[in-house]
Amino acid sequence: MTEKKPASRAAKKPATESPAKRSTPAKRTPTPKASAKTPAKASVPVAPAAPAPAPTRRSTRAARAAAEPVVPVTETADTGLELGSGPVPTTIAELKALHTTEIEIPLSTGEVVVVAEAEAVESAGQGEYELDQIPTRRGRQRGEVSSVPEPVAMLTPDRVLEVTREVIRPEGFPNNAVYWSTFGLVNRGDSPAVLHRKATDLAIGRRFTGGSRYVPVLTRKGGVGKTTTTALLGMALARVREDRVIAIDANPDRGTLAERFPKSTEKTVRDVVSQASSIQSFTDFSDYISRDRNRLDVLASDTDPLLSEAFDENDYNVVADIVSKYYSVVLTDCGTGIVHSVMKATLERANGLVIVSGGSFDEARLAAETLTWLESNGYADLVRKSVVSINTATQGTNLVNLKEIENHFKSRVREIVRMPYDPVLAAGSIVEWDRLKPHTRAAARELAALVMDGLE
Repeated sequence: MTEKKPASRAAKKPATESPAKRSTPAKRTPTPKASAKTPAKASVPVAPAAPAPAPTRRSTRAARAAAEPVVPVTETADTGLELGSGPVPTTIAELKALHTTEIEIPLSTGEVVVVAEAEAVESAGQGEYELDQIPTRRGRQRGEVSSVPEPVAMLTPDRVLEVTREVIRPEGFPNNAVYWSTFGLVNRGDSPAVLHRKATDLAIGRRFTGGSRYVPVLTRKGGVGKTTTTALLGMALARVREDRVIAIDANPDRGTLAERFPKSTEKTVRDVVSQASSIQSFTDFSDYISRDRNRLDVLASDTDPLLSEAFDENDYNVVADIVSKYYSVVLTDCGTGIVHSVMKATLERANGLVIVSGGSFDEARLAAETLTWLESNGYADLVRKSVVSINTATQGTNLVNLKEIENHFKSRVREIVRMPYDPVLAAGSIVEWDRLKPHTRAAARELAALVMDGLE
């Protein structure tokens, strides 16, 4: 009984089948040179390779690693390159050396697709030339000049314009300390406080088109800080805005707005009305106003009590028409009460509104009644976009719940601002911005930003 040995796989496979299929040589056929204007793609079939012995189980891993995979390519590939002269590339490594930009080998067909690199360009009206004749960016920086005319597309803004990027150093601690300690390598930007300040400045400095903006400051009760609020609002606006800001004292009962600023003239609104025809320029009008260190212009009211009642609706319109030629923002201190004749002309021109309320119960109630009166007389839209300034320096503020007062006004107006106590303001004399407490200046700036945001 003889033992049958299993036949190897190499023995079972016919010896003549594989060589017969791989021994067909490819014919050399001349291929016309592809134009270099457009990249040409060609599918190259796999060329026949020399027959290799059939693998057996005794083939070691080292033998397989030593055998380098070869992907031959026929010399009839339409790649846009001349393959008729010189050695024919037979591997992918040789193809990469032929100035090609892309080689694709689809898994489905096993063909090698070569995309030839464009070696020449054509410019409209300037003919065709080689790319290597145009210097690179580094070459141009070294002073090299192109030997051929450059296409118009190469004249780009990035090449011509010299843009210098300014390094913005951060403001505020600790970001500024980090920037300097790292010699500028770490720039964390501005601190939150600086970002808030810049955002407030941007809101205050908002530009308008289409004429002046009128903002009356009023209330039904005197002694709640209406004149002081007008002064603070005007200072905050004038310090930031690049245009002109004026505050007009339209109080028919002898206002005190001009006493909050150093006087440079004794002229009043009455002089402006009586000499309106002679005011033809801002230089002429500047003789009637006082300007403080913050660039805020102030037009005083009459100081003679016998003439105070003479300033009426028509007089205010004369003054308002003149200042509209030279000022972008016009603040009006309306004085005590809201039923005098000047109030109608003031409200008809108003683009925004500031209602001043004290911190006590009766002062808050009178301010709320002011809103009711405005709503009942056709100014409901003006009320909805107005701002209420609560002066917490008045007596009785510490005895009331300010939060409840704010909640009431929030249901009727656009914004609420608390004006804190400041000894400089309590003195009732000239107001100097630099002497104010930081929280007082911050409240005035917030009020100015909110007022400007509501103007159309």
